[in-house]
Amino acid sequence: MSALLSADAAGRKNMVLLIQLRWLAVVGQFATILVVQFAMGVVLPLHAMIAVLAGLVAFNLFSLYLVRQRRTISNSELLAALLLDVAALTLQLSLSGGATNPFVSLFLLQVVLGAILLERWSSWALVLVTTAAFALLMRRFSPLALPLKLATDPFGLHILGALACFALVAVLLVLFVTRVSGNLRARDAFVADMRQRAADEDHIIQIGLLASGAAHELGTPLASLAVILGDWRRMPRLASDPQLAQDMAEMQAEVERCKAIVTGILMSAGEARGEAPAITSVHGFFDDLVDYWAARGTAPIDYDNDFGPDLPIVSDTALKQVICNVLDNAAEVSPRGIALVIAREGDAIRLTVSDGGPGFAPEMLANLGKPYQSTKQRPGGGLGLFLVVNVMRNLGGSVAARNRADGGAEVTMRLPIASLAFEGDVRTVGEEDHDG
Repeated sequence: MSALLSADAAGRKNMVLLIQLRWLAVVGQFATILVVQFAMGVVLPLHAMIAVLAGLVAFNLFSLYLVRQRRTISNSELLAALLLDVAALTLQLSLSGGATNPFVSLFLLQVVLGAILLERWSSWALVLVTTAAFALLMRRFSPLALPLKLATDPFGLHILGALACFALVAVLLVLFVTRVSGNLRARDAFVADMRQRAADEDHIIQIGLLASGAAHELGTPLASLAVILGDWRRMPRLASDPQLAQDMAEMQAEVERCKAIVTGILMSAGEARGEAPAITSVHGFFDDLVDYWAARGTAPIDYDNDFGPDLPIVSDTALKQVICNVLDNAAEVSPRGIALVIAREGDAIRLTVSDGGPGFAPEMLANLGKPYQSTKQRPGGGLGLFLVVNVMRNLGGSVAARNRADGGAEVTMRLPIASLAFEGDVRTVGEEDHDG
């Protein structure tokens, strides 16, 4: 899905940001140690401080392994990572002047990160831990032995260190908080999208129940009409009239067409009469679909199957219906003719339906796939594309629409081939079932 971020993945993304921040901390501390030791001449316990940095590097490598192995990171794990960072900072400060070290303000960075990333109780726990660490550094630390040239103005040196610390904290907060805010915005967008999809699916269920109920209700009168027409066609007085015989044959064909539509609705609603999934192929499925549509369509269709080598797929009735729906919409605005192009796009099937009509209104393109977005002034208008978008989305595909520069509209549907792959026992299209 685009770049949407689930609520569960937010913790993982935030752990990645902590890992990146920790790499910056390692590099920054190492550079600071080198500058203070060799450029400023301040003697530091190098072995102990380098050992702390090595521990941070080891922990970061473990964190990277954890992130790659786990799809979610819990609040407790984020808290543990921040507590270890606090412990490492406390050790480094205790080896370099304790609370008198101007970089003691880095504790505030940990508190801010905790307030952003953690649950409320965890944030307060981090506040207590950092406060205790600060208090400990006031009593237990290794004082720094400043060289004579620096010892003459210790306050000025402290101010310079405080300035460097402020600049470092400000830069890290801007980098980190903006990225965390992006994660949170993406998570919120994901939640909003899921709510919209739930509402759309509920709408589809209601439409499906209505269509299924109507199909059941229509089944009985259609069957009665078929029986009556069959009786009429066998009556000598009516059968002897060529005009009446032709009219009855056309009526019988239309009744059979209505029965086929009703059966298709019931199959799409999962109420097929015990029929196994049918195996067909990409070429066979779309060739049959075009033949079916052309037999009842109201406009000529220019069909171009450029998929390439054929592949076996399962015949999906719902997919057939939504594609016919798109073709019907195109033919309605372009009675002189429409075009359908089938092509392969990597591991997906791309279907492009184009027409010579007036094109989509800007508000239609902006609200593609939302119910009741239609320029047709009739009740229920706009459900066609809504159902198309949702059926394609449920199959893992997508729908896009645009107005062509040379006039007319174009609807492009992309469908993963894997979504039509068959599993288990299936029958071949056209295969007849025989009872023993």
